[in-house]
Amino acid sequence: MADAKIFEQSLYPYQRHPDQDAVMPVRHPVIVIGAGPVGLTTAIDLGLQGVPLVVLDDNDRVSTGSRAICFAKRPLEIFDRLGCGQEMVDKGVVWNVGKVFMGDRQVYEFNLLPETGHRRPAFINLQQYYVEQMLLDRLRALQGQGAPIDLRGKSRVSAIGQHDDHATVEIDTPEGSYDLEAEWLIACDGAGSPTREMLGHDFVGRVFEDNFLIADVTMQADFPTERWFWFDPPFNPGQSALLHKQPDGVWRIDLQLGWDIDKTEEKKPENVIPRIKAMLGDDVPFELEWVSVYTFQCRRMERFRHGRVIFAGDSAHQVSPFGARGANSGIQDADNLCWKLKLVLDGAAPENLIDSYDTERVHGAEENILNSTRSTDFITPKSEISRLFRDAALSLSEQHDFARPFVNSGRLSVPCTYDKSALNSEDAMPDGPRRTRPGSPCPDAPIGDGFLLDRLGGRFTVLAIGAVAEPVQEGPTSADLLHFPAEGPLAERYGQGVYLIRPDQHVAARWEGFDAESIRTAIRRATGNQR
Repeated sequence: MADAKIFEQSLYPYQRHPDQDAVMPVRHPVIVIGAGPVGLTTAIDLGLQGVPLVVLDDNDRVSTGSRAICFAKRPLEIFDRLGCGQEMVDKGVVWNVGKVFMGDRQVYEFNLLPETGHRRPAFINLQQYYVEQMLLDRLRALQGQGAPIDLRGKSRVSAIGQHDDHATVEIDTPEGSYDLEAEWLIACDGAGSPTREMLGHDFVGRVFEDNFLIADVTMQADFPTERWFWFDPPFNPGQSALLHKQPDGVWRIDLQLGWDIDKTEEKKPENVIPRIKAMLGDDVPFELEWVSVYTFQCRRMERFRHGRVIFAGDSAHQVSPFGARGANSGIQDADNLCWKLKLVLDGAAPENLIDSYDTERVHGAEENILNSTRSTDFITPKSEISRLFRDAALSLSEQHDFARPFVNSGRLSVPCTYDKSALNSEDAMPDGPRRTRPGSPCPDAPIGDGFLLDRLGGRFTVLAIGAVAEPVQEGPTSADLLHFPAEGPLAERYGQGVYLIRPDQHVAARWEGFDAESIRTAIRRATGNQR
C-alpha cells in the first residue's frame, strides 16, 4: 500500500509571492492552471525550453486514489524526453499481454508489443499519485538548475478575462486575492474544469447509461502481470469486470453495475466488500484502498483554443476508462502544444501555429472518442441484436483468428497519427512504410547500445538513412542531423531515405534523398510560416 505520507505531505505549500504586492498585475509569458499529470508535463516541457511560466493549483499535494493507472508506450517516451521516464518504469508494473474471458473460460489473449527492439513496453501500471510525485521531483530538479518554473499551491483561479494579446486571472489564496496576466493561459484543470465553466464552454458528445465500480484493493495474489477482462463472469453475471496489477500489492478491480443504482450506497464498504469477495473468494484477504463509481462519458470541447486560453487533457476531452486514453492523451496534448508555443513566444512562428494544436489534438480526441464509444457499445450492448453479435464474436474468438478483431474490451491507447495536418509535407517516398508516413509518431528502434528516440530529443531533426545529408537552417529554426546506414532495425522500420522529424517526434516529411531546399520548405510548413 502507498505510504500515507504521499497524500498527507504538502509538496508545494502556499508561499506569498512578490506578485501579490505589485501595484499592477504582473504579466507572465505562460500560466498553467492545474498541477496534475498534464499540467506538470506542460510545465516541465516548457521549463526545459527556457519558457518562464507559473503553475497555479488550488491544492498543495498529489491526488488521492490511483485514478489513472495505465501509462502507454508513447507517453513513457515523452517522459523519457522530459527526463523522468526511467523512474516511472522502475516503479511501475510492466505489461504487454492481455487476456479476455467469457464467463469462466479464456477465449483468447493478445500481445500489444510483439515487435522487439523498443526501449519501452506497451504499458506500465503505476498509480497516478506516483506519476505526479515523480513529475514534481523532476520539476523541482529543474528549478534547482535554474529553469524558470514557479509552482504556487493553494492558489485557486476564480475569474478569467480575455483580451487580444493576453488573458487575466484572479487568484484566491489563504492571504486574499490578486491578479495576474498571461500571454497564454493553459487550462489543465481536469474534467470539471472551472476554467471551461468560467468561459462559458461545454462538452459535446455522449454520456452512457451505465455505471462502474472502481476499487483499488491491497492483497497478496499470484495473478500474472497481465490485463484480464471478463464478459459475463460468474461473480458478476450479465455484466463485465477488469483486473489489473499495480505496484505495492495494489490491484485495480472494475465491476460493471448497471444503470439504475444508488452511487452513494454502492461505494459503501459493506456493499463493495461482498462484490470483491465474490470475485476473489472468501479465503483471499484484502483491504480497500480507494473506491469510486463512474459513468462512461465520451465528450470533448468543440475547440481546444479560445483566444489566449488553451485547453489540454480532461479539461478538453473525456473518454471512458477502458482503453487507458484519458491521461495518455492529455500527455500527448502537452507534447503537441509546448514546442509550438515556444516558437510563437520566440517570434519564430506566427500565432496561427497554435491553431494546429487545436486541429491535430481535436483529431486525436475524435479518434479516442470513436474507439472509446465502440468499446463502450461492445461492453454494454444497447439492444438484443448487439448483445447477440457480441456474444457470437466472443464465442468464435476462442477458436478463430478472424473473430478476434471484433472483440472490443477497450481498444488500448496508441499514439495519434496526424494525417492531413497542415504541418505535413506530403512529398512522396515510393514504397515508403505506412507506419512512418508524414504525421505519424516515430517508431523507436535500437541504435548501437541505445535507441532512436533518445537521439531525436526535442528539436527539428533531419534523419538520414542510407543517404548523404547535412544539417539545415531555415530562418531562426535549425534542424540537427542524424545519419545511419541503410541496414539494421532502423532501416527495416523506416526504409532508406531522408526524414524531417518534428520536436514532438512526429514525422513532418520524408524523401528518397537529401534536398536542402525541400527540407527548408518543409520546416516553413511545419512551423506555420508557409500556408
